[in-house]
Amino acid sequence: MALWITWGSACAAAFQFLTRLPVPVKLDYNDALFRRSVVFYPLVGLVLGVLLMGAGKLLYMALPPLPAAALLLSAWVLLTGALHLDGLMDMADGILSHRSRERMLEIMKDSRVGAMGVVVCALVLLLKWSLLQELFRTGTLSWLLLPMVLLWSRWYMVVAIAGWPYARQEKGGGMGSFYRGVGWKHIAAHSALAALLSAAVFLTARALGLHLAGGLWPMLAFAGLTLGGGYLMSEYIHRKLGGLTGDTYGAMNELLEVLLLLLLVLMTGQGE
Repeated sequence: MALWITWGSACAAAFQFLTRLPVPVKLDYNDALFRRSVVFYPLVGLVLGVLLMGAGKLLYMALPPLPAAALLLSAWVLLTGALHLDGLMDMADGILSHRSRERMLEIMKDSRVGAMGVVVCALVLLLKWSLLQELFRTGTLSWLLLPMVLLWSRWYMVVAIAGWPYARQEKGGGMGSFYRGVGWKHIAAHSALAALLSAAVFLTARALGLHLAGGLWPMLAFAGLTLGGGYLMSEYIHRKLGGLTGDTYGAMNELLEVLLLLLLVLMTGQGE
């Protein structure tokens, strides 16, 4: 019973932290809870993706592609509370300032948003909006794989947490410091969950009529592109900052969502 409570609390913590979905559970947040919660990040992505998929299908029936895509993107931002966009803006302000490593970290910690943060955020939202328009134009079946985008982008955040050092050394160095101690046992557990959830999404999409060439390769493409793109981003940020931070985890999630949305558009545009 205690084990179920422990992992149930970890699952609730993942949803409370990464989304604005109502999870009416009072939790005692600590480092151990944060570390366990990362196992459920792919599940959070799946649930968000399913909700957006349903909203997308309804909007497809009611509106033209341009306003439908704008409304769906708005729902996307609201469901996450703009958490990752905030990280993207902070990272852009810091890294694109081209200052010293210490100064970049100071800029990222500042709650105020600078010009580069606004510009990069606007560009990312514009890219997402344009790609969502393309999904509306390809037809309803293309929405069946939308959960893969949110699932794999959140999967990579955990890989980044475990695979690269934390950049801030000072005590109480930001929200990302709560994840210190996430290791490869967490990676194994959350990767197994991601693979199972991805297989379920892919097989459900095929059963409902979405047929893509290449057998299982389209499913594997999401994991491969996420790992390759995420690795390049992580290495670049690591060289700039000497490690990663909570802001960079969120920023990479946003950038990977754009990359995976592009992959989805290319796949479904050829497959239908």
